Amino acid sequence: MKVCVTTLGCKVNQYESQAMLSQLTAHGFQVCGPKEPADVILINSCTVTSASDHKVRQILHKARREHPGAVIVLTGCMPQAFPEQAEALSDADIVLGNRNRASLLPHILQYLSTRQRIVEIAPHTSEDAFEPMAVDTFHERTRAFLKIQDGCNRFCSYCIIPYARGRVRSKPIYDIQKEIAQLGENGYKEVVLTGINLSAYGQDLGLHLCDAVETACADPNIQRVRLGSLEPEQLQGPVLERLARQEKLCPQFHLSLQSGCDATLHRMNRHYTASEYRTIVEDLRRIFSNAAITTDIMVGFPGETDAEFAENLAFAREIGFAKAHVFAYSRRPGTRAGDAPDQVPKRVKEKRSQEMIAVTKASQQEFFQSQLHMVQPVLLEQENAPGQWEGYTPNYTPVLVCADGSYAGQILAVRLTGVDKDRCTGVPAVL
Repeated sequence: MKVCVTTLGCKVNQYESQAMLSQLTAHGFQVCGPKEPADVILINSCTVTSASDHKVRQILHKARREHPGAVIVLTGCMPQAFPEQAEALSDADIVLGNRNRASLLPHILQYLSTRQRIVEIAPHTSEDAFEPMAVDTFHERTRAFLKIQDGCNRFCSYCIIPYARGRVRSKPIYDIQKEIAQLGENGYKEVVLTGINLSAYGQDLGLHLCDAVETACADPNIQRVRLGSLEPEQLQGPVLERLARQEKLCPQFHLSLQSGCDATLHRMNRHYTASEYRTIVEDLRRIFSNAAITTDIMVGFPGETDAEFAENLAFAREIGFAKAHVFAYSRRPGTRAGDAPDQVPKRVKEKRSQEMIAVTKASQQEFFQSQLHMVQPVLLEQENAPGQWEGYTPNYTPVLVCADGSYAGQILAVRLTGVDKDRCTGVPAVL
């Protein structure tokens, strides 16, 4: 039987989709593309915004229309956070919460036998353990993701994720070591450590994120270890000094900002100030050579005045991010901010988004210019055209390289020679 997977959302979802796919292929299922006939369609959902839920419904309708005879499975964060709404989506034959992925295969087999709809969404509890899950290969990817943490205890006022993911829990070190070893043996040179609140890794085990990084870097076959999105917590100077001792750790840090205005951060229930964030960035740039700081920035949060937005904009300009994901606040039912007063009009949010994007695009171009003439090891991921390869440096600068040959998944020394819109360009060099 053929199975097609659609993944929405973050790198954690991408990892979990691959784990579910591995579970199916181990029992004889074959992977197929979205335009091929499929017997099973697995949709791994995101629910971070209301727009995410709308996209899930659209994908479900399209899947049912284009594959009327297929078994359609909906899983992920949307059904976990909103079980009643998910159960009402009749296009899905099987609906599973995040806690029920282990039953994916038996439920598919049961549905094929009975053709009776299955809905299983177990609520999260404080006793949840880290879900046993391992992946040794990633279809059509040259970098491997490794989920080492799940859940969040922060309860930011705009965020539904603690309800979709439960409390903080972490992958045991021995399991990280085993999975890293298998990925290295299978030829992966770079591993990205991911989590819902990655900075909180180990809180439940008496460990720290540094322990996971050191374990990953110790594998002889892995050449690079990269961190996924980080919250600005537990990243004080001594922690960064410890991380910097790992030569394989990539100097790119996606440090979630959300706002550079303290009043807005307080309403968001974020656990740091702009000044504290600035100190972390200064420490990162002092301790890690040629570090890239990337981020997420929200505009138009409820109550954001013109003065607060100006403060947010000025802070983004001051920090000079290598890349920023800028987005306008979207009301999320089930969160405190969704019912907050002083919602910002859509037209104002759109205008502020454009202004923030302009500032962060300018700082991205400045960062690219600062990389010119350097020779960097680039992990080449795909060939866009004959002799044109695209890849990333350790600090995640995207590079287009002109090189003849087959380089997918290989690390090539590249001299950065120019800037082309959203990336640098380069030519092969000798380190």
